Order: sequence, then structure tokens, then C-alpha cells
Amino acid sequence: MQTEGGYNEGGKGKSVYDTYQATENSSDWKVGIDNYHHYQEDFDLMAEMGLNSYRFQISWSRVNPLGDGDFNEEGIAYYDQFINELLKRNIQPMICLYHFDMPLNLAQKYNGFLDRHVVDAFARYGREMVKRFGDRVKYWITFNEQNLYSTSEAFKIAGYLKGNKTDSELYQISHHVMLAHAQVTNYIHENTNCQIGGMLAYSEVYPVSPQPKDILYARQIDEFLNHNLLDVFVHGHYSNEVMTYVKNHNIDMDFQEQDKEVIGKVKSDFIAFSYYQSATISSAIVPENTLPNYYLEAGFKPNPFLKVSEWGWSIDPLGFRDVLTKVYDQYGVPMFPIENGIGVRETYNGTEIQDDYRIQYHQLHIQAMMDAMFEDGVSVIGYLGWGLIDIPSSSGNMEKRYGMVYVNRGNHDLRDMKRIPKKSYWWFKNYLNQLKQN
Repeated sequence: MQTEGGYNEGGKGKSVYDTYQATENSSDWKVGIDNYHHYQEDFDLMAEMGLNSYRFQISWSRVNPLGDGDFNEEGIAYYDQFINELLKRNIQPMICLYHFDMPLNLAQKYNGFLDRHVVDAFARYGREMVKRFGDRVKYWITFNEQNLYSTSEAFKIAGYLKGNKTDSELYQISHHVMLAHAQVTNYIHENTNCQIGGMLAYSEVYPVSPQPKDILYARQIDEFLNHNLLDVFVHGHYSNEVMTYVKNHNIDMDFQEQDKEVIGKVKSDFIAFSYYQSATISSAIVPENTLPNYYLEAGFKPNPFLKVSEWGWSIDPLGFRDVLTKVYDQYGVPMFPIENGIGVRETYNGTEIQDDYRIQYHQLHIQAMMDAMFEDGVSVIGYLGWGLIDIPSSSGNMEKRYGMVYVNRGNHDLRDMKRIPKKSYWWFKNYLNQLKQN
């Protein structure tokens, strides 16, 4: 929904995002950057830069307008051509099956992933996409940033439209999403030679002080938001600490006996994750009896040792290295960072945008990844930045720009959508050429 557009074309059904209205500081989701009509131009920019991989989402409601009804052959044909055009340019596609945009029908009828019907509908959709495209697409992920379904964001991105947002509902959504991931993952491993892994939004979390409770909270955040899922992705079971907490606090996560077998079969060919910033936790400002999943939302503190973007996101490449190394040390599965970048407000006035800050950000983070690989011994499959081309941010703000290519549109004025490379585009092209020569 951040790139594609074409919201009412090609037989596409409505997603929840099609109902969201523009605000003062955000656009609606009907157009994105109109990749639906411009994808060949965008792929040419990728090929010119020298990129060899691109992650994109299939819109569930484009290929299955109701989410659980008949498949839309026109929508499937669109992605079929989309994939072929990438491969023609020697760009390996990676498919993400769900990036928050629940088919509206499933949200309205079933409250999204709160209902097991939607788990089965997702598994059916995922299996069909693998059948259609698994002969050409080597890398797959199910859910973008799956650990967000263990935070309050779950009530925004899981198709949840009504309810009291209870702790039990949070854990039911998180568990149902994991069941959906497990069904597709197990299908891929049983029927194809494709690779699939779980994906997290990973922020390194530091204690604000050496006070033992701050250190405890930082560790618990990592356990409840990251290791609980990593344990399933690699070992086929949830964290003992988390499950003990669930039992002791009478949380009903709808864990049924047959779920153990489904989850127990899960394995991951890689661990994918996004990394933008680190965070700092102060236990002193977290109310007593707060669910550990919400510690960071209640107790976040700015880190005085790090620079931050206009949106308060810290710049911490050393945290990136530490995530790569500690996860690989513990789980032994190849790592695949698939989102990394910096959002900045930028204006095009007819001359090239001099985004040296973006060049520096990627330089520092790629070097941190190299240090993890060659100093710490981490196996890394690849590095996907966020992103090549400007798109509306996750909040819908077109003015928070991450791309190395400027797209000439604002939040409320679509202008001409022209693609204009920034200084970082040419830097990255040269950088990739140098890597190939070495």
C-alpha cells in the first residue's frame, strides 16, 4: 500500500488501508507512488544502480478480493509479469505476503487475525501464491515485522476493528499470526526448494542506567518481543519465560493442542529483520503491573549519546552489528537485514538533492554489517535498504523520505510523480561497482 496504487484497478478488492483518510501530515493510500503503472521504470532504476534483489509485497486483496473467496486471475497475472520483469533485469525477487493491509472483508466479518478463520484464509492465500510463483521466487517471508503483533501496533495492523484491546486479545492475535506463518512455512519446506524465514522489527534496547531493574527490563523486552518469536522460527516452540508469564497471569492466548504440532515443525532458512534505530528503557517510569510487551512504549527514554533524526529516531550502527551478532551467536541461522535507512524531509528545486546524511547512514551501517561478518563471524545473506525510491512512510507521510530516488509528489498534491535520482543513488551505484570489482 506504500508503493503500489491502482487501488480500484485490475479487480482488486478493498483493504483496510483503502478506508483511511489523509490528514494534515499524511496522504491517503490510494496511489502510493503509482508503482502499479510505473514499475518497469522503477525496475530500470534498480538495474541501472546495480541492485540484484528487491522485496515487494503481494496485495492479498488484489489476488483475492474478499480474502477468503475466489482468486482474481487478473491480479495474479499482474504479479506474474512483475516478477518476470525483475528477473529479466537479473533482480532476484523476495515476496512478502502481508505488510499490514488486511482485506477489508476479513476485518469487518472476523476482526482480522483475532479469528482463526483468517488464519486459514491467509494460509490458503499463501499456499496459492507459492504454487503460482515458487518456481521463480527463491526467497519468501510471511509477515513484515512479525513482532509488532506482540505490541499495541497489533490492533492497527491485524485487521482488528473492534474490541477492548485486552492482554488476551493481544496474545491471541500474536499466536494466530504465528500459526499463519507456520502453515505457510511448513508448506514451503514440504513442497518446494524455496527459502523462507521469519522477520522482526529489531531495535537494540539499552538500559538507561546500570540499575538492575533497568537491565532486567531491557532483557525482558528482548525476550518478549524478539526471542519469543525467534524460538519458534528456529526451535519450534515459544519462550519458556513468556509462556510461564502467560500461565501465571491467566492470559488466554487460544493455544490449542493441535497448534503444538504445527508450530513444532517450523524452521527458518534465514532470520530477516528491519533495523533503523536503538532504544533506551527506564524502568522508573513504567507503571507497576505493565505487560512486558508494553515496557518500551511506557518507559522509552532518549539516548544522550546518539544523534537522532527529525522524528527522534536514533542513529546507531553499532546496535545494528550487535543485533546481527547476538542473534546469529544464539540461533546459528543466516541473517538477512531487509530494511535499513533514514527518513528525512527533502525538497526538490531543480537541482540534485545532496543527501550526504543518507550516504553516511548507509556507509556506517554497511560497515557495521561487514564487521559482524568478518570480525564476529556472522553469516549474512544480503542487505536490502529502505528504500531505493521515496514512498509514503508507514504513517502515510510522503515528506518523511527514505529513498535514493526522489518522487515528485507530496501528501496532498500528486504532481507529476517524476523519479529523480539523488546524490546517494550515484554514490551507491559506484559503491556496488567497487564491491563487484573486489
